[in-house]
Amino acid sequence: MKRTAMDPDTLKTAAISDFVAELATNIRSGLSSDDVRNRLEKYGYNEISERHVNPLVKFLSYFWGPIPWMIEIAAILSLVVHHWADFAIILVLLVANAVVGFWEEYQAGNTIAVLKEQLALNARVKRDNRWTTIPARELVPGDLVRIRLGDIVPADARLLEGEPVQVDQSALTGESLPVTLESGDTVYSGAVLKQGETDAIVYATGASTYFGKSAQLVKEAHTVSHFQQAILKIGDYLIVLALALVALILVVALFRGDNMMTTLQFALVLTVAAIPVAMPTVLSVTMAVGAKGLATKKAIVTRLASIEELAGVDVLCSDKTGTLTQNRLTLGEPFVIEPFTGDQAILYAVLASRAEDQDPIDLAIISGLKEQEPVTVYNITHFQPFDPVNKRTEASITAPDGATFKVTKGAPQVILKLCSNAPDIRSEVEEAINGFAHRGFRSLSVARTDGSDQWKFVGVLPLYDPPREDSKTTIETAKSMGVKLKMVTGDQVAIAREIASQLGLGTNILDARLFEDVSHHKAGELAQAIEDSDGFAQVFPEHKFHIVDVLQKEGHIVGMTGDGVNDAPALKKADVGVAVSGATDAARSAADIVLMAPGLSVIIDGIKESRKTFQRMNSYAIYRIAETVRVLFFMTLSILIFNFYPVTAVMIVLLALLNDGPILAIAYDRTHYENQPESWNMPLVLQISTVLGIAGVISSFLLFYLAERVFHIGPEAIQTFMFLKLALAGHLTIFVTRTRGPFWSVAPSPVLLWSAVATKLLATVAAIYGVFMVPISWKWALIIWVYALLWFLVNDRVKLVAYRIFNPAEPALLAGKVSATEH
Repeated sequence: MKRTAMDPDTLKTAAISDFVAELATNIRSGLSSDDVRNRLEKYGYNEISERHVNPLVKFLSYFWGPIPWMIEIAAILSLVVHHWADFAIILVLLVANAVVGFWEEYQAGNTIAVLKEQLALNARVKRDNRWTTIPARELVPGDLVRIRLGDIVPADARLLEGEPVQVDQSALTGESLPVTLESGDTVYSGAVLKQGETDAIVYATGASTYFGKSAQLVKEAHTVSHFQQAILKIGDYLIVLALALVALILVVALFRGDNMMTTLQFALVLTVAAIPVAMPTVLSVTMAVGAKGLATKKAIVTRLASIEELAGVDVLCSDKTGTLTQNRLTLGEPFVIEPFTGDQAILYAVLASRAEDQDPIDLAIISGLKEQEPVTVYNITHFQPFDPVNKRTEASITAPDGATFKVTKGAPQVILKLCSNAPDIRSEVEEAINGFAHRGFRSLSVARTDGSDQWKFVGVLPLYDPPREDSKTTIETAKSMGVKLKMVTGDQVAIAREIASQLGLGTNILDARLFEDVSHHKAGELAQAIEDSDGFAQVFPEHKFHIVDVLQKEGHIVGMTGDGVNDAPALKKADVGVAVSGATDAARSAADIVLMAPGLSVIIDGIKESRKTFQRMNSYAIYRIAETVRVLFFMTLSILIFNFYPVTAVMIVLLALLNDGPILAIAYDRTHYENQPESWNMPLVLQISTVLGIAGVISSFLLFYLAERVFHIGPEAIQTFMFLKLALAGHLTIFVTRTRGPFWSVAPSPVLLWSAVATKLLATVAAIYGVFMVPISWKWALIIWVYALLWFLVNDRVKLVAYRIFNPAEPALLAGKVSATEH
């Protein structure tokens, strides 16, 4: 029976009660979007997209996630001790905080989801007697699909009549080599077509496929990115600090005989304020906004964490064709072997080409034919398309006089190996090929069979792909940014060296054939040669993987570009895999970033944007740690030394809410990109933030002393004092941590500036009019503003001194980032 997509009304009603029951049972155990999607599919919700599932889980996670439930416990404790006002306030603020955080993350995530839909797997399907391209998820059993070289098979299907094809099923079966499939054989969803093209009838889609059934049984293991490692380190530091100090407060309260219920309520809220529950969200939103910025540069991010990885790339291995060059081939004057002529060489090459495939080499050859009429008189009875294994095309021809012969074109070494006259002409052909190579031409050889069905070498066609106009400038920019660019090409060493010389890359080009049969004692020498080289020639896909592996072992963060089926392993292996414009489905699926425009400049723009995003994340991390240290130590010391709660539990929750606006706005802040690759320097982050936190503790105790001993203000008014001071100082800390130079060295974005101003004014209004606290006068509010601003200037100096102490490479105290570029 033919399955069809479910309509929206059916989606709303089918098995809803079962789904809701299972969702409610599992939500507290950390239900992920994939878990929800699997359950939806189990109950028939097969057409629900990621944009529909994620909002549900995201919103619920703000109430039932691993940390927010602690706030709920604090609200319950308020209810138990009959603190009705605290209970109501915490509940309202919890809801408000969830709405703010959810909406910001949803907006950014939704934008990226829309962009990623451009990369969704498509399928060529015949419907209503015409071929069309549709999203693979819309396929149904019975559809007729066409699968070409490099395509990912969109569904389980059976092959129809036609030539055998080679399919890579390693992701499904573990077979290391492609398998040959013939008419009637089954091809599975997720497999990759490595040779040939074919039509097939779909018989299973989605979760019903072989791949879909396997996915239900096996969860994919993910490596921990540098971003995730940084989050874990920061989280561990703050959680251990918070729990230690909170435990100390509870122990002291127990010995003093304090009201343990009130103390426990305060301790829970303080723990929530200290633990960086919002950090993953804020940093994810920051990366999502960065991904949106990359999209404007025609680079679509498929894995958010790759933005942080891209900021640290110090070696970029780039394809030559189409990335460094124009991918617009021009045919030169052929070299031919007698008795063949140049026109015959071009004619045979045209017969071994197909214009409908829109292959750049084929189009260049076809355009070099002086007259199209000679081609039309030949009948092509069979055509074998190019594949990366055989490296040639072949056609069976019937001439006007009824004679039959074959023609082929492809890599010179492959064609020479075919030909019976190769021993007699090899030196002559190689001399011609080398001559073309030294002029920057790529050689393509042509052969045909004679009357005895023996291959005869016809000639060599020179093709030239000129460098892109912006490539040389872009490479110079990459060098100035600390990125070593290495060219990777399948062309000969001489061609690679000529192009590299024109682009200013250097001429130390390594022949990839050296990778084969390297003895163990020479492996170290080869690794050093790879690191020192300017590029690689005669590269096969497996060589790319080896290049990435060696460079990573040498401590480099490696970016690798690719476009073909066999590039997928190297793209997956690289820290940042980049599928260039026009890449196959297999390459795009393996890549972290997909380029929608040709050229290297897109990647360099992406590196700049990612470094700006990294700066925002780094600034936020320092801010978050500094604020946590400031609040934790001030609260703990106040309770232990003075037996006084400087702020109430409600004030802590209110501070957390007021911080959300400016904190999320940091994702849109102006920033600089460094001219060196970025990486998480966790000792420096912890040192700078701790120093700023301690400076904040000193300023808070000084104000506490002035309020109590000099101004003789009552305890409840002091709490309002300290609330306003913490609110103002906390927001001002953002403007301290966002730059490594003086705070004025980079102007903040209007969004960040005005969100901070707005929240400061809200905190001031709350303090003056006594919203959830005892009111203070306008005079006292003004004094606190002046006090906070003065300490802001002091903290900025403290930051500069700290950078000079902990990072001597920093510029002089009053110097900005001279080499940086403003966003």
